[in-house]
Amino acid sequence: MRTRGTVLACTALYVVSLGWVLSAADPQKDKDKDALNPNKSERARIELGMTLSPVPMDLAGADADLAGLGSYIVNAVGGCNDCHTWPNYAPGGDPFTGAPKQVNVTHFLAGGRPFGPFTSRNLTRVPDDHTAEEFILMMRTGQDPHAPANSPRLLQVMPWPVYQDMTDHDLRAIYEYLKVIPNAARCPTNPPPQPDPTCAM
Repeated sequence: MRTRGTVLACTALYVVSLGWVLSAADPQKDKDKDALNPNKSERARIELGMTLSPVPMDLAGADADLAGLGSYIVNAVGGCNDCHTWPNYAPGGDPFTGAPKQVNVTHFLAGGRPFGPFTSRNLTRVPDDHTAEEFILMMRTGQDPHAPANSPRLLQVMPWPVYQDMTDHDLRAIYEYLKVIPNAARCPTNPPPQPDPTCAM
């Protein structure tokens, strides 16, 4: 009887130990735990976003965490480079030809890609009076508050019907990232009657 109890106790200890070893050897379980912890998960995205930005960020006076999260969304999730950087990749850096990816930093998010009668906008020229609230409303409705004269107010090419379902927090993060891209040619607060069409977002 005593031997049987000892065997059962040892067996239980072995099973628990084996479960611990298997759990420790399974990195997917750690990833799953991170996904259930939004603070840890978001911190990982922020830190990755800081490394993913093809251009340095001017974080003076900015919310660095929001900007880092915005960089993650813009550069790893949103595909903004596909439309708003033209050409997308630097010479010799096109991953679709098998080369290591190298984003075209000279024209990063500066627009210029043609889509029939439309041209993608320059996202580095955020108007001084373009608030985060306006940006979020634009992403939700597709209505461009800074549309040039004689241009449609509805963003007809941009996939805002997809982005409109993002959280306010994520959309605000995108806005903050676009604001910290350095050396951006700033738009005047009171644009002339015929503003540069790339000035509006």
